[in-house]
Amino acid sequence: MKAEAAWDWEPGTRTIQEIATCDNDYQWREEPVVSPDGETLACVVNLEPGVFGLCVNGRVWETTFEKIWYPRFAPDNRLTAIVSQDGEWTLAVDGETWPEFYGFLWNTTFSDSGAIAAAVQQEMTYGMAVDGTLWDQLYENANHFAFSPNGKATAAVVQNAELGEADIEHFQEGLYTLAVNGETWDRNFVNVWTPVFSRDGDRLAAVVRLNLYEHTIAVDGRPWSQTYNAVWEPSFNQATGAVVAPVRQGGAWGLAKDGALIWPAHYGQLWQQKISRDGKHIAAIAAVKYGRFTVTVNDRAWTNLFSVVTDLAMSPDGSRAAAIGKEDERWSVVVDDTRWSGRYERAWGPVFCPDGRYAAAKVEKNGRYTIAVNNKEYPEDFEAVWGPIFSPDSEKILIRAVKDGKLIRIVAKVADV
Repeated sequence: MKAEAAWDWEPGTRTIQEIATCDNDYQWREEPVVSPDGETLACVVNLEPGVFGLCVNGRVWETTFEKIWYPRFAPDNRLTAIVSQDGEWTLAVDGETWPEFYGFLWNTTFSDSGAIAAAVQQEMTYGMAVDGTLWDQLYENANHFAFSPNGKATAAVVQNAELGEADIEHFQEGLYTLAVNGETWDRNFVNVWTPVFSRDGDRLAAVVRLNLYEHTIAVDGRPWSQTYNAVWEPSFNQATGAVVAPVRQGGAWGLAKDGALIWPAHYGQLWQQKISRDGKHIAAIAAVKYGRFTVTVNDRAWTNLFSVVTDLAMSPDGSRAAAIGKEDERWSVVVDDTRWSGRYERAWGPVFCPDGRYAAAKVEKNGRYTIAVNNKEYPEDFEAVWGPIFSPDSEKILIRAVKDGKLIRIVAKVADV
């Protein structure tokens, strides 16, 4: 059962907390964060010089720290923050710190299973920690950190050999590979980017550079036989196990599956693909001509064109797609190639309800914020609003917003928006 099923979905509005209220005097506070279920508001507060706390629904954590940053709620509503004490850093979860402190820690990431991972620097070597357990092997350089959806595996691009200043020869031989749970692949590459796990965490794919001119995808350390001028981030087809990635060939972009083109290279750009759960539908952001972007679904481009397209989303069954597009300094929400009527100062990534009937997005209009659902704006705007969340039965929508300086929690019937 998904966590959302246990949330309060009774239609109505509740006031949760006044933003500025805290049971301790503070010098200043940072921007608030709100839990997915809308029941908890948290702010980093400076209590006195060099002393920080997290004020959660008006009460400060019992433990204070020299510095707190990057507060984030896990999908199960636990509050995390990166905290510093005595010049070292760790992660605090609902006020309890991990057992070890490190030279530095960043990039808090959550798995579907509830595990929490972060990138770690310790004595100028780098790796990852999961729920406070650090890799056994650390590296002098690590980046592009990844966490499997099931919390089983972590990965990072690591430098696997020493490199002297201006040592071009050894660089071209290949110094970089992927470390999975601290253990490296058995092959190095000139460069490695954007590792992506399969949903079960058993497989890992990434963009690799074989030499100065050839790029391809490597899966579990084995590169495709076909090489390309350039390659973007891969994706796993969870239904078939195939790996797909946008590739550049002959000056244009197409889509390859396991090394073979399945969409001909005829786009000016192609990236950020999404694959439906059943594996039958693929959508991506594409440039059909220079500077003109749209969405293409199963290699059929939409007719609505923009100067920028981003935040591609696909319905759970893969039958629908949505994105936001910018044209003439205004943003639009586009669903199934239909541009919603609103023209906004800003718009955020659209989301679909579980059964795919409805789409919703956070939007900004005249300096105020609201939620648009199926081309209708909620009849009230706010000082701030967080992304919409649909109920498991797709009939209701949760709106987390700030009104008159207070966090309010609105559950509305979608049919009434």
